[in-house]
Amino acid sequence: MEFRSEDQAWLSQLVLDELGIVVGDGKGSLLQARLLPVIRQFELSGPAELMSLLRAKGRPEVRRAVLDAMTTNETSFFRDPRSFDSLREQVLPQLLEARRDERALTIWVAASSSGQEAYSLAMLLHEVVPDLSAWRVRIVATDISSAMLERTRDGVYSQYEVNRGMPAPLLVQHFERRGAKWAVKEDLRRMVEVREYNLVHPTTTAPRADLVLLRNVLIYFDLPTRHRILDRARTALRPDGFLVVSRTESLLEGRDLFEPAFGGSGGIFSPLRSSRAGRLAS
Repeated sequence: MEFRSEDQAWLSQLVLDELGIVVGDGKGSLLQARLLPVIRQFELSGPAELMSLLRAKGRPEVRRAVLDAMTTNETSFFRDPRSFDSLREQVLPQLLEARRDERALTIWVAASSSGQEAYSLAMLLHEVVPDLSAWRVRIVATDISSAMLERTRDGVYSQYEVNRGMPAPLLVQHFERRGAKWAVKEDLRRMVEVREYNLVHPTTTAPRADLVLLRNVLIYFDLPTRHRILDRARTALRPDGFLVVSRTESLLEGRDLFEPAFGGSGGIFSPLRSSRAGRLAS
């Protein structure tokens, strides 16, 4: 079962329009790998029937499954430990000092995938805030994929998933066995609020945040889309908040919105006070 070249072009445009993700030329094998499971899931006869449904906008659940399948959901606990070192040693201490009177902190994890990044942050906060119970902490995990949001809500991970980056003491402290898997304990899960949010075409308002994590996300979008996403992130951030992206991202596309923080290393940025970027509708 193969998609015709004209179907591949149509699907690539659909993904660009709906998700802002660029599927370059020669990605037919990617489309095959991602969408054949959707065909099997809905017991369709093949690519031709799938394309007919998509073009006719029939069965919205099929269209949603196709878009879910085309998102990239690679993640792990404490991915890129140096970024978490920067959060532990620089970002969180400064934010905690700035919020010591109100004792409230909101963190937005954008494109949160299956939740490992959000729960890693929750564990980090348990480590660095000795009186965490006296704080009002919201970790808002958003994603476009309903399947990934459901996984985050469940907070249940395989042995393979917890083996990727999870220190053994934290696993024992914050997880409990559930058959062959591991489930996040309830006190940790209560810290994470799960919401659907489309970074490209938002239909809800982004959370007002002290810290926004947008790591390993922008690389999937073209330059104009990256700038719009960064504008929304800046709008969501409080003036003294921080944006964290991948350590390898210079953020040149957002130089009118953000400036490097803490000496320009670690993928950490502050909102530019002088920016006149307009607030985009969220």
